[in-house]
Amino acid sequence: MNTDDVQHCLIRDHAVELRRACDRLQGTAKRTPMIESPALSAMTGHRVLLKPENLQVTGSFKIRGAYNKIASLSQTELDHGIVTASAGNHAQGVAYAARERGAKATIVMPRTTPPLKVDATKAYGAEVVLRGEVFDDAAAYAARLGSEDGMVFVPPFDDYEVICGQGTIGMEIVQDAPDVTDVIVPLGGGGLGAGVALAIKTFCPQVRVIGAVPEGSPAFPASFAAGCVVAADQVVTSAEGVAVKRPGDLTFALLNEYMDDLMTVSERDINEMVLLMLEKHKLVVEAAGAVALAALERLDQHSSAFALAQEPRVIVPILSGGNIDTVTMGAVIQKGMISRGRIMNFEVELPDVPGQLVKVATVLADVRANVIALDHDQFRASGHYANAVSLGVTVETNGPEHIDAVLSALFAAGFHPKRVY
Repeated sequence: MNTDDVQHCLIRDHAVELRRACDRLQGTAKRTPMIESPALSAMTGHRVLLKPENLQVTGSFKIRGAYNKIASLSQTELDHGIVTASAGNHAQGVAYAARERGAKATIVMPRTTPPLKVDATKAYGAEVVLRGEVFDDAAAYAARLGSEDGMVFVPPFDDYEVICGQGTIGMEIVQDAPDVTDVIVPLGGGGLGAGVALAIKTFCPQVRVIGAVPEGSPAFPASFAAGCVVAADQVVTSAEGVAVKRPGDLTFALLNEYMDDLMTVSERDINEMVLLMLEKHKLVVEAAGAVALAALERLDQHSSAFALAQEPRVIVPILSGGNIDTVTMGAVIQKGMISRGRIMNFEVELPDVPGQLVKVATVLADVRANVIALDHDQFRASGHYANAVSLGVTVETNGPEHIDAVLSALFAAGFHPKRVY
């Protein structure tokens, strides 16, 4: 988006446009509930209310911006067809909205998009084209298709109507939780963050808006440091929904004006929060949807507003989506369990004589470590002629203290275990 277009958007009547977006979305997007989280409240010392956009139509917040944009088009524009690019959630939003408005949709998705999202997009009647390895590659191809075939390009984030559609989330938050003090929002291209920040600062300016990005997605931190949009050399994160190399020009301008703080979260924290949502709230949240949750663990360290708070604050993290395939979910759960000390793997070398495996099993049983997997391998011993065998063991544990107890018991029994993870 060029500078003139950005400036034109910045001076529009935001309150009017946000209310218009709310009217357009009536009967299409769900008004997702606010869910109290006792577990996260206890962890942070503040009251935490979840805004679960993973429960939204199409499984993410993206339906809001996509529908608001498409509903703003003329019939002539709809007749030409719609094209967009997306890593998955925007694709489903556009496909759904186009079907509702009777328009043909072509969606360009990176080849790395999970099959679940590809299939879901096709199920809404859209044509899917797989192109490039990251979102930016797909976006360039989609823009070219739109130019060549006369289709209307619906940007995934750098568009005023899309941003206002996402902003309806912020309006719902301040209406349904009038005592809210802080809202945490994940940032990829910035459409969700810009919309939420715009809405909250328009209608409830005292509420703080905090952006959160994965460590492997450095574009926004670099852009704010430089004072202008800076593209990242690469993006490496499991949260493919926020894996964007270059933020939007309009989203950057809005966030630069309206966002109060920016936090970086680790892959480990993201994985742990996906697991926590499953266990404590029975909610399926994709990695990108857990980015705002991951920021909760570091709020007091990061911001003096939390560290010095005299009264508990009311924090609303936005769970942006829940579209995750079962293979990815399994991998994320396993990583989350490992990082929380719920699974531990170790290797130990044993004399190659009968009864040694029973001795290890007895020690593990005594400390109540449940064996998940065993790998008994003579060829991995330290020497082929050492009359020894290498035993790899994966056990289910109850946390870091339990892991320490398991390893201590093995050492006390004369074994020398080496922890792998």
